[in-house]
Amino acid sequence: MSSVSKKDGPNAVWQDREIRFDVRLKDLNLRKGEFEIDHLQGVEDTKGNTGDKGELVVTNLRTIWVSSKRRNINLSIGYGAMVSINTRTANTRLRGQTQSLYIMTKFNGSRFEFIFTNLVSNSPRLFTTIQAVQRAYDASKMYRDLKLRGAIIADKELKLLPKEEVYNKVNGVWNLSSEQGNLGTFFITNVRVVWHANMAENFNVSIPYIQMKSVSVRDSKFGQALVVHTTHRSGGYILGFRVDPAEKLKEVFTEIEGLHKVFSANPIFGVEFSVEERAGSLSSVSVPRETDDVEIVNDGEAFKAYYAFGGEPGEKREVVFCPELGLAIEKLPEGVTIEQLWNIV
Repeated sequence: MSSVSKKDGPNAVWQDREIRFDVRLKDLNLRKGEFEIDHLQGVEDTKGNTGDKGELVVTNLRTIWVSSKRRNINLSIGYGAMVSINTRTANTRLRGQTQSLYIMTKFNGSRFEFIFTNLVSNSPRLFTTIQAVQRAYDASKMYRDLKLRGAIIADKELKLLPKEEVYNKVNGVWNLSSEQGNLGTFFITNVRVVWHANMAENFNVSIPYIQMKSVSVRDSKFGQALVVHTTHRSGGYILGFRVDPAEKLKEVFTEIEGLHKVFSANPIFGVEFSVEERAGSLSSVSVPRETDDVEIVNDGEAFKAYYAFGGEPGEKREVVFCPELGLAIEKLPEGVTIEQLWNIV
């Protein structure tokens, strides 16, 4: 189940934004800039494959589960699709009634629920690591998301992200988004390009290299302009900037184009996590993952087992009166309460 746009090219980042079921084994390989944080053996996919033991890999972009018996049975869950992470009691085939990790997600308009159970007794790593990494992902959105009118400038200077370095500050840059243009300043760093208006610091745009589809110099009604085309996922914006004189425009273009290429070869996603933050030794449990060249044909039905409340998307349920809300609502599945639904939202 995929939503990555073909318009953004084959190297577009999907790992942190999407949920994919039973993917080809090559899609489980870590992409550039993605790194493994933890690797647990003996984890059951209690929701969709109860009784099936597998391995769970936590990276800086997603959580991956792979069946030990059939590696074509797998999950890739991006942190950007996660809505909530909780621990609750679940009935499992391999451990009976025990504490399990519940991950509620939303992707492509559907809600999916994943339940993972660690078959190693008294080990909290399944809970603590995923929760901590997801928080680190959520706190580092400026590395990955195009931002308009954010609180990113203070006293005419850019508020730097961790490990961000300013390579160049260019004055006298016109933003061509309006009829008359707005005079401002460029900050060119190792992870993004930021422009802000000189007269209003909150009139700004932060463009991470990861969201740049292309950068070029084109003719405009204002003359030669630097044009940044963002990815379809970030809105497909075409942003124009004028830099005078022409020699300076060429220098700025060359610098941004070069940094974009360097970043694409070794992207920085901004998710920082210290191994010391969790108990246990990673080396004691890490087992190299095997790869093969078997092509798996997905029948498109695997995701149905993970719908948050069962049934099919759009399936209508009985309408009942809810005294807590004083409203008529669709009848909730057995064991689900209004309070739990508010926690999901």
